Amino acid sequence: MIKSSVTINLVPQLKTGPWIYWDPLEISISKAAEMGFDGVELFTASANSVDPYLLENLLQRFGISISAVGTGAGKVIKGLTLTDPDAEIRKQAISFISDMISFGSRFGAPAIIGSMQGNVVSGIEKAQTITWLVEGLNTLGNFAEKKDVTLIFESLNRYETNLINRLEDAAKLIASLNTHNVTLLADLFHMNIEEKSIQDSIRSFGSSIGHIHFADSNRRPVGNGHIQMKDISEALKEIEFKGYISAEAFPWPDQDSAAKATIESFNKYFC
Repeated sequence: MIKSSVTINLVPQLKTGPWIYWDPLEISISKAAEMGFDGVELFTASANSVDPYLLENLLQRFGISISAVGTGAGKVIKGLTLTDPDAEIRKQAISFISDMISFGSRFGAPAIIGSMQGNVVSGIEKAQTITWLVEGLNTLGNFAEKKDVTLIFESLNRYETNLINRLEDAAKLIASLNTHNVTLLADLFHMNIEEKSIQDSIRSFGSSIGHIHFADSNRRPVGNGHIQMKDISEALKEIEFKGYISAEAFPWPDQDSAAKATIESFNKYFC
């Protein structure tokens, strides 16, 4: 069964980012549940910035799940990546993500590695950077497995990283890992920039896809850009995708309108 999800951002430093809800946790979760979403994807400052008992109570109260937890604050706030040339910073990045994995696992939710993959920096060969990334993903994938959750890796567009941009490259990367506990995040916005055909890439690498980010070509809610969602929905049904389709889009023109447009698009294409 394909499930719907919407993003909730709780990190003030990420205020300009593509997340639907920005209100405090109780307000955002109640709105998401009222709108009919199956889950919420959380972006927090750290694993300790949300009271897990409060969160558990809210999830039970509103009958909703956590679809995933983001780790991007590790880079935005702390400047940590898995591919920093400084070994101590790479160690801290692994520690930060491990804590997020532990936090998410309390709710059966995987952690997402997107911006924390880092970049190839000047003076460092790409092969060396990939080696560091593989080492980090192997460590984190094994740790997530012990916590009984998967780890999700996201390929980003060329304007956000010069490391892994296409779904094919991400699929090859995870196939090279020693851990078998890492899946792919197919972000429709990034794919719109990097893929020749979003739907063909989904068909080709569908067995590796564990999570979808749902947004249109301009990062607005689906239906406000030029992505051909019907073709993509057909491809996801063909590969028998069973995970969450989570709205990582700008709250345009406002939070409630964006959430409404998103759930309407989800219901149109997947229900």
